[in-house]
Amino acid sequence: MTKDEILLAQKEYLFPAVFHYFAEPLVISHAKHQYVWDVEGKQYLDFFGGIVTISVGHCNDQVDAAVQAQSSKLQHVSTVLVNEPQVRLAQKIAAITPGGLRKSFFTNSGTEANETAILAARCATGSSEVIALRYSYHGRSAMGMAMSGIGTWRLGGTAPAGFVFAHNAYCYRCPFGLTYPSCDVRCARDVEPLIKTATSGRIAAFIAEPIQGVAGYITPPPEYFRIIEEIVRRHGGLFIADEVQTGWGRTGDKWFGIEQSGVQPDILTSAKGMGNGAPIGLTVARPEVADALQGVTLSTFGGNPVATTAARAVIEFIEAEDLRTNATTTGGYLRARLEELQGKHALIGEVRGMGLMQAMELVRDRHTKEPATRETLAVMEAARERGVLVGKGGIAGNVLRCTPPLNIGRADVDHFIAVLDECLATV
Repeated sequence: MTKDEILLAQKEYLFPAVFHYFAEPLVISHAKHQYVWDVEGKQYLDFFGGIVTISVGHCNDQVDAAVQAQSSKLQHVSTVLVNEPQVRLAQKIAAITPGGLRKSFFTNSGTEANETAILAARCATGSSEVIALRYSYHGRSAMGMAMSGIGTWRLGGTAPAGFVFAHNAYCYRCPFGLTYPSCDVRCARDVEPLIKTATSGRIAAFIAEPIQGVAGYITPPPEYFRIIEEIVRRHGGLFIADEVQTGWGRTGDKWFGIEQSGVQPDILTSAKGMGNGAPIGLTVARPEVADALQGVTLSTFGGNPVATTAARAVIEFIEAEDLRTNATTTGGYLRARLEELQGKHALIGEVRGMGLMQAMELVRDRHTKEPATRETLAVMEAARERGVLVGKGGIAGNVLRCTPPLNIGRADVDHFIAVLDECLATV
């Protein structure tokens, strides 16, 4: 099919709710390592990685080889029958997750993983009320939207039944008008009165992304989650870490973003970079929490032999290539280069993030912090014209998100920064 034929078929046969970054949608043909190519043969440096999903490079040779071998052996049996790839992946996850997380349930996406986590927490505690964060995103199902703290991602009037929303640690735009660290992390301490006034006082769980993805990589101070953990546990709740975007070494050094805060969750969810493009979701919990989920249930495609084989190959590749260290060192280099741009361009209000999960919030005026929404789109279009892809986020759509593959090198960072410098100057 030609580009025009593909776009016409897209418009005629797919739901219009699927959004695209550019005025003219980019039609991708193939990809390899850190690059993607459109149907007209133009090459792009991919610095968003399929929305934080390409963790070890597009079409990774080792992962592909493992997938192809498994595809020729066993592709599907569903969870009503046992298969070795699912068990081996679960063993590996139990060995690398923090604290006492040991038992896994596999699904097809982060959305399903988060729904499973909420269900498990409610069964384990006997309570139904859940604390989530403002600006959070936890999926596109009815429950996923209900527990997400971003109104634009709630379609069809989804009501947040059973969920109340705490303040996130958005230091750049503090809801209390305070400054860290003299604020005494008031946003975290506010969870106590929230529980006392907006719930029955006994909650099932608190769920949060260690770094809020769709919100524009809002990164809390290190003590934020430790303070909340103590409050939540005192009120009978479990701590759920949504690691759909922050997992598998993305934040550097540690396997999971929540480990950067020293918190040990009761339940952890993930997806995206876990499969490097293969559809897989994970809910892993402490045994006593997992065992509370009684009754008959299954996931037809969860634990699929091919998907679980892909995930284990991804984890083994990250280990073998020491990509967690690369996320720290190359991520630190990327951060320093982004801060150089901030010194040159008044359009950049804040640089934030961790490891190879970095963002720039663009503003029209650094004093008023007016979101530079149109300018953000213009920068993305200019980068696309120059063969570089970068993501977007934030409530106002004014945040550039940078999440290249974990095996990206400094030369690619330098090229990315040079292009971004030109684009910012142009805009």
